[in-house]
Amino acid sequence: MLEYTLRTYQSPTRLVQRLGAIQELGSEASQLGMRRPLLVTDAGVKAAGLLEIALESLRRSDVEPVVFDKVRANPGVSLVDEGAAEYRSQGCDGLVAIGGGSSIDTAKGIGVVAAHKGSIVEYEWGHSPIESRIPPMIAVPTTAGTGSEVTLWAVITDPKRKIKFNVGGTPHIASWVAVIDPELTVKLPPPVTAGTGMDALAHAVECFTMSYHQPFTDAVALLAMEYVAKYLRVAFSQANNLEARYHMSAAAMLAGLAYGTDSAGAAHAMSQTAGGVHDAPHGALTARLLGPVMEYNHSGEPERFARMAAAFGLDVRGVSTWRAAEMAVEYVHELTRDVDIPSMQELGFGEDEIPMLADKAFADPQTIGNPRDVDAAAYRRIYKQAFDLGNKNGAR
Repeated sequence: MLEYTLRTYQSPTRLVQRLGAIQELGSEASQLGMRRPLLVTDAGVKAAGLLEIALESLRRSDVEPVVFDKVRANPGVSLVDEGAAEYRSQGCDGLVAIGGGSSIDTAKGIGVVAAHKGSIVEYEWGHSPIESRIPPMIAVPTTAGTGSEVTLWAVITDPKRKIKFNVGGTPHIASWVAVIDPELTVKLPPPVTAGTGMDALAHAVECFTMSYHQPFTDAVALLAMEYVAKYLRVAFSQANNLEARYHMSAAAMLAGLAYGTDSAGAAHAMSQTAGGVHDAPHGALTARLLGPVMEYNHSGEPERFARMAAAFGLDVRGVSTWRAAEMAVEYVHELTRDVDIPSMQELGFGEDEIPMLADKAFADPQTIGNPRDVDAAAYRRIYKQAFDLGNKNGAR
């Protein structure tokens, strides 16, 4: 249907990608004028030896970073504010983030506070505007999932309110450069490969079906779905399969681009708010909720769900639109089982929490973009199905 609603898209991030692209990090930092960036990372990246590889590349270009390796999963307000204080006190002139979405989101948050003032909590979407671009920043993802290296968002946890909130929706928060090296993902354990890969799929699915979709985001979302459908099981089963790792890194980046300046839908409204209640891995939590959300949503956009079935590689010739839409939902349920996504119970949630979780999800701004109207009662039904899947499948 043609409409007059204004749609905009902007990506200010330069993409640098190849096997071994980490070797370009120093050159890219030097071109941005960095001499003393704050390097934001976590203990896992350091233990895997990836931090040392990055430091060698930076030092070859006479860039000497200050290492801030305190990032943990679901980064909180105090962590971001501490990083911003470190940035200022050390006289840093840029940011390098190496890690998964938590490290990249932390660096973005540090950049927002460094470019403005106060605390990151003040810049929750809908509150104080982000008026200036963050300092020069390079994002180096070591997982294939969040796509934060190219999104215009950061997700921060507020433990006081027990919620996660979004910061961004503007090109001012985007990384200046994304260095995408699939070789950095080969050491990921299977559960992380599965959770982050399913998170990329959720971005693609929700952005393809959300109310704000547009031609560019449709295109990158569909290609991301094709790559995940073809390569996630392989990457999950064969850690060193570089072809699978390459395409999963591309899928994460493409799905991240699908976000644009808009949001996702009910699955992310649920996983982000629930992630503020219990410290569960975002990818696994989103993956566990994606199938039930799709089952609820497919009646709202059956043509788009049918198109997704084709992207998943399903044979939809001679099949009705409605049946093809159902096939897409069934496929995601099957993929969720195949890559051993934990149940809601294993992720630390109890069924007695459903009313509270549903209310939090309904209050999340991403509810607005969902392709089917959803209220707190509907969220309760979706959560109930997610829990029932855990009971039905036993451990998984």
